[in-house]
Amino acid sequence: MLELALKGSKRYYGWIAFLLVLICIGSLAWLDQLMNGLGVTGMSRDVSWGFYISQFTYLVGLAASGVMIVLPNYFHNYKTNKHMVIFGEFMAIGACIMCLMFIVVDIGQPSRMLNVIFHAAPNSILFYDMIVLNGYLALNLLVGWTCLQADRQNLPHPKWLKPFIYTSVIWAFSIHTVTAFLYQGLPGRHYWLTAILAARFLASAFCSGPAILLLVMMVTQKFTTFRMPKNALKTLVKIIAYAMCVNMFFFMLEVFTAFYSNMPGHTHSLVYLFAGSHGHHELVGLMWTFIGLAALSIIMLTTPKLRNNLKLLPFTLVILVIATWIDKGLGLLIGGFNPTPFDTITPYWPTGKELLVSMMVYAIGALVVTVLFKIATDVKQEMGHSQLLPCGCSSEDHCDCTMECGCPKGECTCEAVDAPAEA
Repeated sequence: MLELALKGSKRYYGWIAFLLVLICIGSLAWLDQLMNGLGVTGMSRDVSWGFYISQFTYLVGLAASGVMIVLPNYFHNYKTNKHMVIFGEFMAIGACIMCLMFIVVDIGQPSRMLNVIFHAAPNSILFYDMIVLNGYLALNLLVGWTCLQADRQNLPHPKWLKPFIYTSVIWAFSIHTVTAFLYQGLPGRHYWLTAILAARFLASAFCSGPAILLLVMMVTQKFTTFRMPKNALKTLVKIIAYAMCVNMFFFMLEVFTAFYSNMPGHTHSLVYLFAGSHGHHELVGLMWTFIGLAALSIIMLTTPKLRNNLKLLPFTLVILVIATWIDKGLGLLIGGFNPTPFDTITPYWPTGKELLVSMMVYAIGALVVTVLFKIATDVKQEMGHSQLLPCGCSSEDHCDCTMECGCPKGECTCEAVDAPAEA
């Protein structure tokens, strides 16, 4: 099926060329980092994790979010979104690759990755993080590619694949849980020292991840003939709405616990993020933007009229993604390091070279997802999956809005045929 990735329009090749240019530019910045060390980044002794690890954390959630499509299909026999499952698995592949690459660029020298293998420490959370990430990548490659090949050949999915499918669903929860353990296992960082951090990570993953997937699918629909089933779309948007509500509920629990108990270690980080501390107010505007956008996205997702407006939906999803990224992709990490154990503030902001290297990683991930989605959409088009009915619904919607003649109910324009009189 790889030959399908080599056939495309000028727009497709133009997009590939654009991503390759971004990768080349970012590679130059990474080479500079390899030669001059991590001093080219904004990280320091007090802020030893930076933009790379924060993006890694956010993208682990994107990888885990594919389970929101896979689980209903395989565990609950919800077949409405069965032709979208492959896109969730392929998105997880791209996300896992980006996660691993952000770890590589963060540790300075790529050769240090071998230390985790040759000098494995079973008491190290990082050791298990390596296992779950690589394992999840392998599972999605195996399941996604095998299922797509079977679909192309009009064959049922192999029975031997089911154990791997069920394992991948459980594995999806583990990758973000282990990532949360990397943070909450550090007793000196009070902002991360909470038992519900893993639950917060999963809740944010299950709203932001599917939102990103839907946005990518909407772009895919715009440039291909593939169409998402409307019923599957509506179901996934409801899942996003519930997950976002739970995500913000967990965040408010953290705020309540910190300020009601008046524990200095837990309140200091929140005060720094939302009000500033020691004369530093670098993140105050961003964090209140997060609160405003999160509230706006919840209102738009929980109001049926706004949620079902397909023209408004992309803007709603973008708002949600920006809100969750500010919280999880920036505020969580910087707030954990500040104030320091010496009650000082060490400001952190990513440097230009950090952003260029991150751009390289995101461009590589976008390239992988583009190629995989190109293959998947071509196969779906060959099989005639999710084509539009005369009423505008997808063939996978099992809709009842059309008559046998193909006209919408109540709007039939075909000539009436008198039924034969009964004897």
